Amino acid sequence: MRRPLFLHIPLSERILFAKHLSIMVKTGMTLLGSLMLIKKQMRSKSFIYVLEKIIADVEGGQFLSQSLKKFERLFSSIFVNVIKIGETSGTLSDNLAYLSLELQKKRALRQKVRSALIYPSVILLATLGVTGILAFFVMPRITPIFLTLKVTLPWTTRSLIATSSFLFEYGIYVLLGVTALTSVWFLLLRFFTQFRFFTHRLILATPFIGSVSRMANLAEFTRTLGLLLKSGTKIVEAIQITADSMRNLVYREALMEASETIKRGELLHVYLSKREDLFFSTASRMIEVGDATGTLEINLFYLADFYENEVDETTKIMSSVLEPAMLLIMGIIVGFVAVSIITPIYEITQTLR
Repeated sequence: MRRPLFLHIPLSERILFAKHLSIMVKTGMTLLGSLMLIKKQMRSKSFIYVLEKIIADVEGGQFLSQSLKKFERLFSSIFVNVIKIGETSGTLSDNLAYLSLELQKKRALRQKVRSALIYPSVILLATLGVTGILAFFVMPRITPIFLTLKVTLPWTTRSLIATSSFLFEYGIYVLLGVTALTSVWFLLLRFFTQFRFFTHRLILATPFIGSVSRMANLAEFTRTLGLLLKSGTKIVEAIQITADSMRNLVYREALMEASETIKRGELLHVYLSKREDLFFSTASRMIEVGDATGTLEINLFYLADFYENEVDETTKIMSSVLEPAMLLIMGIIVGFVAVSIITPIYEITQTLR
């Protein structure tokens, strides 16, 4: 099969791959036979292409993890390392099952955060759409009537006419400017690490949003670290892999620092307690208890579930607050435009009478 132009494997397909492969290996199927059967079930051209390469490597005598390492950008370092440890320890099926379950929980967390932003976004787009229709189609037809009658217009009408005239004449330049700024922003985020780091720091410092972001990152950190430790990864390597998997660069940098301090003999909870701006005291204390009692993995999964529930509750509260707020803002904008149009018409009709 020819290589697709853009290789991308969605998280949902990675979850199914891990789940199906775990079941097939557990039932006694050979790894090669399992991969061939999974390939027939896949619809993604990218995944089919990758599976063809993996099957060829496995037929050639390579370990599955060695072949997946070539596509680490698509699968993530966690995915590759969990499978590698499963192959070397003889627990591949169990590790794949853990991986599938934890990836499902990670996907559910992301969906909760995204779903909380959908409704406000729809209301915002509807507000902009209604305002745009009034500004570009209604006002240009009414404005000449107001001007020919030479009456004193209310300040609301004058401001709306001025805004409508400006957008009607220079709207294309405004649109191009906004598009250019947005494109520059995304290019800076993609190619300049320092700018991305600054943006991630800004998100964490934003009231309310920053709190949700910290809880989401802590849930991802504890779940990933717990999964790696459960699969048999050493603590330093597990933290480094976890750091690489974190999308927030501030947390990535902090975890890399944590791995260096652990190499020097310091315990993980000691470092986390020094960074309470990123790691809540609850997390450092639970990890401390886990270190002392030998239940670190259990405590990490508990923390992951705890912070995921906190994100869920917080996003529900955010949605319940944002929905009426956005509706109120929409009502105020539409009401302002309606009053600006209706008031002078009413005054003109009164004058004519």
